[in-house]
Amino acid sequence: MTAPDGQLLDVLVVGAGPTGLAAALIAHDHGAHVRIVDRRPDAPRFSRAFLVQPRTLEVLRPHGVTDELLALGDSNPQVHLHLRRRCVPVDVGEIRLPDTAFPNFLLVRQADVEAVLRRALRGRGVEVEWETQCESFRADDGVVCDVTHHGIRRQIATRFLVGCDGSTSTVRATAGISWDGSVYPHEILLADIELEGEVQIGVTHVAVHREGLLFLLPLGETTRWRVLTAQPPNRAQAPTDRQHLQKILDRADVPARITRIAWSERVRVQHRVASRYRCGPIFLAGDAAHAFSPAGGQGMNTGIQDSADLGWKLAFAARLRPGGDAALVRSYAEERRRAAQQVLLLTHVLFWAEAGRGRVPSLLRGAFSSAGAPLVPVLLRRRLVAHAVRVLAQLRRHYRHGPLSVEGSGDSGVAAPAGERIPDEEVAVDGGRQRLHDLIATPAVHVLLHRDTQWGMPPAPDGRLRVHRIRSWSGTGIVIVRPDGYVGFRSGSGTQGAAEWLELVGASSARST
Repeated sequence: MTAPDGQLLDVLVVGAGPTGLAAALIAHDHGAHVRIVDRRPDAPRFSRAFLVQPRTLEVLRPHGVTDELLALGDSNPQVHLHLRRRCVPVDVGEIRLPDTAFPNFLLVRQADVEAVLRRALRGRGVEVEWETQCESFRADDGVVCDVTHHGIRRQIATRFLVGCDGSTSTVRATAGISWDGSVYPHEILLADIELEGEVQIGVTHVAVHREGLLFLLPLGETTRWRVLTAQPPNRAQAPTDRQHLQKILDRADVPARITRIAWSERVRVQHRVASRYRCGPIFLAGDAAHAFSPAGGQGMNTGIQDSADLGWKLAFAARLRPGGDAALVRSYAEERRRAAQQVLLLTHVLFWAEAGRGRVPSLLRGAFSSAGAPLVPVLLRRRLVAHAVRVLAQLRRHYRHGPLSVEGSGDSGVAAPAGERIPDEEVAVDGGRQRLHDLIATPAVHVLLHRDTQWGMPPAPDGRLRVHRIRSWSGTGIVIVRPDGYVGFRSGSGTQGAAEWLELVGASSARST
């Protein structure tokens, strides 16, 4: 499809939050011609998310942004747990994750994540088109989107439209996709504050008390501290009321006095998942597709991982013959909507434990705040805690039953089954030993051949396929890793079926336009 301005567009992204920016970056890096628009006049100043998980860093690594993110954040944050008047230092180093280059959670502002992604796009010649509102669109074999910029109406024609425009998504509403779920009887109170008292600077403080949890993060954007806590809705009480905020700190036994409130807001919390993630050539991602409580820091990360799944698929699909992309683009909704439902259940349980006002969660929090201090070091060393951390880090997410997960013949004896994230390990390749995740840290489909595997397929154009021989893996097996780090195809005996899988996703020259 040719746009009215004469340019051929593969992907139009609506919404320049972390999900939209990641979608544009990943699609671009896999060869798509992309544009990204946003109705806002500029990037927002204040962050609502503060945690980037190891799996998110893994999927962003091939796009050259993780070093900058790590430099801006804290990958080994100090945490002080306040249990009534006791302060328990928590050594997060005790729960470092194996088989990944990013063993810890990264504490970093959402605004910084967005700035890094915008700079990466700008370096590739893609600028966010601010103050550009998607008004409507019509779809057939492609999409024609009507947008307004400074009151001027124009059209953008594209093969695929991706709605990353938040919980009030125009794209979702226009596509007629329902927004299933409800609103929690809570709101999140956020505020930038200055404190004086007995709270160590540069440390994340988490206070557990009968009424809920309170977080003090050393990440304020106009002050030193950002406070975050769940509260019952109270529109009669101004969120900038210092006395009100001080009472919240006092109830949590935080030994500090507020000296200044620079900014605050209340955010209603929803639990919703869109009824569909795709309507023809129109896709939803991030907060346009799902809304969770902030418990566990899942929202921004799930959105970026939506983009990691969708971006390469749309770029590859844009180069397939018409009608040849059905399985590829269909797989996004099948994989990611199921993932969102799992995250929704997880965050619902966590939010109940963190902020539930019923008798049971209140008693549990009260009991832990009274008697939990001696248990903290013991719990950190338990295998159950390590498993829970891997779930929060989204390292357990899999697509084993997805349409792109294919098991060939025989047992390869190494790596993960089809549909699972491939773990990091040291491998022997031509030229010496190397970490596997270093080897595949480029935007491409990666074919990993065992030591004795025969391979005669010609390389695909545009570098979308890379072949590596793993000398430390014996036998004649093969593992094909998708661009988002999941195993797509695996066989322990020969390469039968591998060419068909590569054709299916457009990673061979056979079905390219």
